[in-house]
Amino acid sequence: MATVRAPATVPHPNQDCLDLHRAFEALVCDTKKVIDILGHRNVVQRVDIKVVYKNMYEEDLLRRLESELHFNLKKAMLLWMRNQDEQRAAILKTALNCRCVKDFRPLIETICLGGATEIQATAKAYYSLYGLHLEEDLKTTTFGQSQKLFLSYFRTDRPTGEVAVDSHLAQDDATELYNAGGDGKRINGSVLMCMLTSRSTAQLRLTFDTYKELFGQAVQKALKHKPRVEFEEILRAITKCIQYPERYFAKVLYKSMKGLGTDDPTLTRVIVTRTEVDMADIKAEFVRRYKMSVDHMISSDTSGNYRQFLLTLVGAGPH
Repeated sequence: MATVRAPATVPHPNQDCLDLHRAFEALVCDTKKVIDILGHRNVVQRVDIKVVYKNMYEEDLLRRLESELHFNLKKAMLLWMRNQDEQRAAILKTALNCRCVKDFRPLIETICLGGATEIQATAKAYYSLYGLHLEEDLKTTTFGQSQKLFLSYFRTDRPTGEVAVDSHLAQDDATELYNAGGDGKRINGSVLMCMLTSRSTAQLRLTFDTYKELFGQAVQKALKHKPRVEFEEILRAITKCIQYPERYFAKVLYKSMKGLGTDDPTLTRVIVTRTEVDMADIKAEFVRRYKMSVDHMISSDTSGNYRQFLLTLVGAGPH
């Protein structure tokens, strides 16, 4: 369930744009007003605001936000103001802006959860925003089995959205995984990769549940070995993200704020992308696992308008 809270009566986009423009034109930008407006609008409403603002003031709203806001708040707001395809594209561009990808979580969260239609839309947005081909950037920044895995998502027709599940197929796939890995001692990565890139998310969840019922251990546990192998660690993360998304994202959020310093790019990425999807479920899991609230940890680990914006997105109300 989403946590973004739109007002009971949403103002007309013209009024929102007028209020935003006034906030920008103040002697010092009224950042709290900007957060109050944009932090309480859903993706459709934000897209409308961008279009209307351009028509009213002949100015790109994202460019104005970029010039008025600063540091982590600016990064979070600019990501928030994009539609979902553009958000995924922007996250991937940041992750791939290197010679060799080290943190695969952004790739897992943006590529491995969506079907073929979403991946194609993300690739289209990537080219529109950056004039680059997503597959080519993946080829130059990932290597070996990891590269093969992520590129496979672009070459299969993985179902998108809500689709019917097949219990017989789940049993067959679970048994194949078990047998191909030497009676469950070690999951065969190639077999699992074929399933991950061709089955729907719902079908994969059923397969992983069936595997545990039939063979007494989770797929993730069968992928856990020493010494750790990068490809198997990526497969483990994907299976966790698919089977228990609220648990996966709760852990990523916790680790982004745990200890000294804050991993702001990760914190921003998860909150912005999950707020309109399942942040309420993630928050509930967070409390269950860590005995504290996401709101409390954000308040302790961040500051200023950046903190207020994140708290607004997770539905915490004014602080």
